[in-house]
Amino acid sequence: MIKNLKNSFPEADAKTIGKYEKEFYSNLCDYAVETLKLLTIKKEDLRKRMRYLNPEIIEPFKEKRQSIIYVTSHQFNWEWLVAAGNFSLPISVDFVYQPPSSEFFNQFSLKLRTRFGAYPIKRAEVAREIIKRKEIVRGVAIVADQFPGHDNDKRYWTTFLNQDTAFFQGINQLAYMTQYPVFFAKMKHPKRGHYEIELVKIAEPPYQKDNFDMIESYIRATEEVIKSDPSGWLWSHNRWKKKRPKEV
Repeated sequence: MIKNLKNSFPEADAKTIGKYEKEFYSNLCDYAVETLKLLTIKKEDLRKRMRYLNPEIIEPFKEKRQSIIYVTSHQFNWEWLVAAGNFSLPISVDFVYQPPSSEFFNQFSLKLRTRFGAYPIKRAEVAREIIKRKEIVRGVAIVADQFPGHDNDKRYWTTFLNQDTAFFQGINQLAYMTQYPVFFAKMKHPKRGHYEIELVKIAEPPYQKDNFDMIESYIRATEEVIKSDPSGWLWSHNRWKKKRPKEV
């Protein structure tokens, strides 16, 4: 983790890096407690703690019966973001997820995430579910900054936080397949236990199959949020586990 922080913020001194690390672990502990709290927290309490600042930006799409895509990053607390979005936004929320290997943990996490009505879509079944639910006006939410770890994952390489970084091409492919507008959920953490979300439109159709402007817009938006709050991102996952392959 320290290595990732140093590489991402080469201008920061050791004291600053240490501060980021300490604050990150504090946020991580809060994240664990907050996520468990989804079992019992009341809707109004969650609404106060996870504030959507501009939900009205989605109203014109609801009126046109136009579904959209929400993209965000692992900025604390993304679990609350999805849960609260289902009652704070004008349209319902579907969320894309990768089932963990443990069936117990999978069922437990789904219980938390769907408590307020969000609809789960397995990552491997996105295309089928999009077609199945095409008549339902909703936002399809994706936390899209994971490392594309499977061999069959199509990767998009770019410079991110001063390092060569691979991203899933999947969000680009989803935008092309659906021709939905894309909004970035920009997370802020004004005080402990409280978050604010600003929805920012980062792409709109028509999209071309081999154009990567949409995913680049997402990556730069994610980078901006991390730089504004370095300790609020999930540094504990090994984001840079593999290097960009050399061109032949």
